[in-house]
Amino acid sequence: MSLPGWLEPLPDAEQQRALDSWAIEQLGIPGIDLMELAGTGLADLVGGLVPAGPIAVVCGKGNNGGDGFVAARVLRQRGREVRVLLLAEPEELRGDARVNFERLPAEPPEPFTAGALEHAAGIIAAILGTGFAGEPRERAAGAIEAINEAGAQGTVVVACDVPSGVDASTGEALGVAVRAAMTATFNAAKPGLWIAPGKSLAGEVSVVEIGIPAGGPVEPTIGLIHRSVIDGIPRRGRESTKFAAGNVVVCGGSIGLTGAPCLASEAAARTGAGYVTACVPRSLNLVFEMRLLEVMTVPLPDSEGALTPDGVSTVLERAGRAGALVLGPGLGRSDGAVALARAVAGGAVVPLLLDADGLNAHAGRLDSLAGREAPTVLTPHAGELARLLGVQSAEIEARRLYSARAAATQANAIVVLKGDDTIVAMPDGRAAVSTGGSSALATAGTGDVLSGVIAALLSKRMDPFHAASAGVFLHAAAGRLSAVEVGSEGVIASDVIERLPAALAGHAGRGSDAGAGSLR
Repeated sequence: MSLPGWLEPLPDAEQQRALDSWAIEQLGIPGIDLMELAGTGLADLVGGLVPAGPIAVVCGKGNNGGDGFVAARVLRQRGREVRVLLLAEPEELRGDARVNFERLPAEPPEPFTAGALEHAAGIIAAILGTGFAGEPRERAAGAIEAINEAGAQGTVVVACDVPSGVDASTGEALGVAVRAAMTATFNAAKPGLWIAPGKSLAGEVSVVEIGIPAGGPVEPTIGLIHRSVIDGIPRRGRESTKFAAGNVVVCGGSIGLTGAPCLASEAAARTGAGYVTACVPRSLNLVFEMRLLEVMTVPLPDSEGALTPDGVSTVLERAGRAGALVLGPGLGRSDGAVALARAVAGGAVVPLLLDADGLNAHAGRLDSLAGREAPTVLTPHAGELARLLGVQSAEIEARRLYSARAAATQANAIVVLKGDDTIVAMPDGRAAVSTGGSSALATAGTGDVLSGVIAALLSKRMDPFHAASAGVFLHAAAGRLSAVEVGSEGVIASDVIERLPAALAGHAGRGSDAGAGSLR
């Protein structure tokens, strides 16, 4: 169950502990040396981010606090004014953390008080590390609240390895958590730094090398999507035909929702599908004929603008000759449309992408999709996934990785949980995470664009996990390009479609909007 090469591995907390143990016990690297490199790298980053003014280092009693002690010592040796604030009694310190506590020069650590943060230009939060899970206890929680209050007043906050209070493996934050401008993480980035809510708390993520060689005895199951993901997308050659380039069928549309299937169809074409067909309500066909000049339309029986089960056989026949089927954009929630969506999903023999009301038609019955023989891709936002799983949206947002994996298992499908941290979850537990970084995608219709992009890649007979992940990357890249060329606030879904060819050519869009939460 190893990750493909286009994913940058993100070891979880348990796997990072195994790597640390391997380095110490098998390779003979002293743990104190790992801590020295971690703390020195942390000091380097803080020195660059806060070039002048006092620094406060808030330390817990574990190894995270030990890293903070090293950073404090190094900064003092470089002439910086540093206060070390301890959230434990000195006699509670053990091992390497104790050693580095005793190595501190000049002023000894002092008990933490919120007032000690008042004049700090920068704060290092070294309270709870990658081994933390759950909710911070009272003393740590109070310190985290004080740090966040100082950060809100303009003090630069840097998290040590992971924002204290965030689960490094999942990004979950069950209680209060540090909100950092930057997180200096050691050896490798962790999943929780790229998955919300942890992603929004980590700020910019910078990986500090601490001397652990690549490889090791672990195989992470989560990875960050690298731009090399698009290298595996089949390209048109001189011998290509429109059908060989990819044949996509889109089924959806209803009164007031004609735009969604249009956007999905156009996005599929712009992503390289050579032949796209839209199966739409007969009474609205003229609307689609006027808009979709490069897309074929197939009028289906409808009732007052909503599709009915009478069109099932036509959709299945058309889809049977295609490489992928998109079901749901603009479909609506009439009884007839729901019945059609369920019947088509159950009968389609090609890769199926369910979005929007195609998803809603399967609320509470995800397991009905598990028996499909062809690949299934679901592209819900948090609200849609909540309906599929029968929970509240807030529960999805609080446990995004868990929720995406749960749905993937139930449906035996690939689940693309949309967001700035879009997660592509496989039934076998593997997951790909997007770096995101484009607020331009926060506009109506961009979800339909993503559906068309992924469907085009599926129609090219790509591995479904690769296709979904590449589609997520292209979508975000086109969003960043749109932000640069149009401006984030003015971007509409059609702008994103227009920039898909440039994204496919490898132009990721490195504007001011592209760097949020970036990995150095």
